[in-house]
Amino acid sequence: MRPIGRLLAATLCAGALATSALAAAQEPPAADAPKAKAESKPRAKAARRDRPGTYMGRPIADVMSWQGAEWLFRDTRVEEEQPEAMLDALEIQPGMTVADVGAGAGYHTVRLARRVGQKGVVLATDVQPQMIAMLKDNARDAGARNVRPLLCTQRDTKLPAGEVDLILMVDVYHECSDPEGTLDGMLAALKPGGKLVLVEFRGEDPDVPIKPEHKMTLAQVRREVEPRGFAFKTSHEFLPWQHVIVFEKPADEKSDRAGDR
Repeated sequence: MRPIGRLLAATLCAGALATSALAAAQEPPAADAPKAKAESKPRAKAARRDRPGTYMGRPIADVMSWQGAEWLFRDTRVEEEQPEAMLDALEIQPGMTVADVGAGAGYHTVRLARRVGQKGVVLATDVQPQMIAMLKDNARDAGARNVRPLLCTQRDTKLPAGEVDLILMVDVYHECSDPEGTLDGMLAALKPGGKLVLVEFRGEDPDVPIKPEHKMTLAQVRREVEPRGFAFKTSHEFLPWQHVIVFEKPADEKSDRAGDR
């Protein structure tokens, strides 16, 4: 089978800034006013301060432009990343609504479309219009009529609220410029019990031949994702270079954002 032309480029650009918390100044009482009894107030929690271009201590990677997509459809990618085995582990069922966030030109989109079948749908999002154009061409060439390309933004995933069974991000999350906004949007899009799957190159392994800023450790992923309301389920570690990290939206739809700053 001939390869699908112009495949996935990682998207969802980089760089999120957390705002500083400002203490409210109190106006002193008038000179002739009676002195009010002092009341103890809880101390405000200090705001997290991220340096520009970082989030929770890690550098946010530069996005790979659609113009540099050739590397992503290299001949060795199937061997190195085993896309079909990765999707097998996710137990995708016919009829599901699945989102390929940061889909690029559709490398995984077309594979997902085959798995959900004619009664299912794949919502394929990207921030680059050039990627969306290539994705449309590739989906058409593959006969994948159940793919819905969506041009998203840094702050708006464009996913419908509460309608998605599974969201997949392959080598994309580490480039998000607004990690919290992206995670919040994906949580809202998932059905209760829906899954979020992040595939990331292993930051724990110095032998993985990827720049450090394009890798993530499992601990760092959990540190960032769980405070936004997701429950960690498992991490599949059978791929040569990548984690396949699975989170779930709690079935009771309650999100514990203890890490909200």
